[in-house]
Amino acid sequence: MAQGHQVADAVRAIGVTEVTYYRWRNEYGGLKGGQVKRLKELETENTRLRRAVSDLTLDKLILAEAAKGNF
Repeated sequence: MAQGHQVADAVRAIGVTEVTYYRWRNEYGGLKGGQVKRLKELETENTRLRRAVSDLTLDKLILAEAAKGNF
């Protein structure tokens, strides 16, 4: 677009749809390249940690149920 192309032509050239372009622009519009990379890393880490907490919570519930049966 900096070279004077229309949005439709620019997104077609990089192989994405206009909808994807506008979604990315809304989500990452004010961020620099390094910030976007760090955001993606943090989102991945957050997903991993949520899964770990979920697994541990399930293990805790199973152990609590098993302990009830022993009394």
